[in-house]
Amino acid sequence: MTGQPRLRADAQRNREAILDAARELVVGRGPAIGMDEIAAAAGVAVGTLYRHFPTKQDLVEAIVAELAVMVGASLDSALSRVGSGATSAIDEIVALLHGVVIDMRQERLLRFAVTGLAEDSLQDLRQRGRAAVEQLVAAAHRDGSLYPDVAVDDVILLLATSPSDAVPAPEQQRWLTLARRALCPVSELEAGNRRRPRA
Repeated sequence: MTGQPRLRADAQRNREAILDAARELVVGRGPAIGMDEIAAAAGVAVGTLYRHFPTKQDLVEAIVAELAVMVGASLDSALSRVGSGATSAIDEIVALLHGVVIDMRQERLLRFAVTGLAEDSLQDLRQRGRAAVEQLVAAAHRDGSLYPDVAVDDVILLLATSPSDAVPAPEQQRWLTLARRALCPVSELEAGNRRRPRA
């Protein structure tokens, strides 16, 4: 069985330019953005855009699929670090919370913007994220760094109800501190503080 044929270098550059432009415009102005506007922002002809993505649905699905690959790779790296003993599961759970609140603003806005347009890809993303969180929670329970009654759904609830971008940065940081306290026994919090390098 063969995969999809490789694109020529110029065709690959065009595809990447289209995806980059579409991601930025969908986040900034919503999914109703015109295909001609996306083509102009990407620096390609409209016909070139349609050769790569015959419909806007195809384009939105491709954007979300790229996001799923990126998030999946990040989660796989977190699980690998825990598996090798390089970090603790609770540190990776807190890093995931930090990533969602602080680092992944554009990705979060993209998911909101395309809700209802790319449900299959979004569902794949949710399932992959949940599977990774399940593994992290199980590891944190095994090493005692997470309260025994904290379940996977609790961590997902924290992720789903994290502060919006309208909340000032100091309050987002405070939310992260409180979230860690809600997850960790006091002894683990003290150990985490000792592990964390001083500024």
